[in-house]
Amino acid sequence: MNDEGAGGSRRLLEPAAVDAVRAYAAQTRAKADRMAAVLEDIAANGLPSVDDCTPWEALREQALARLSAHHEKAGRTG
Repeated sequence: MNDEGAGGSRRLLEPAAVDAVRAYAAQTRAKADRMAAVLEDIAANGLPSVDDCTPWEALREQALARLSAHHEKAGRTG
């Protein structure tokens, strides 16, 4: 990568920042690939049965429990 971009001069990132940005890009790409696979499955096979789905309330509670556990763990180590 050069230090001249379309918007003028650019600053090169430190090696650790380059690694972090590339890791984030890979995670984002993997999430997009999973989403695309779900959408392709829906297109090919239709929507799943309501009985096979998890209610949003249950998903919300699971997410809140994960956040709470993460917060409690961070509080003990911080």
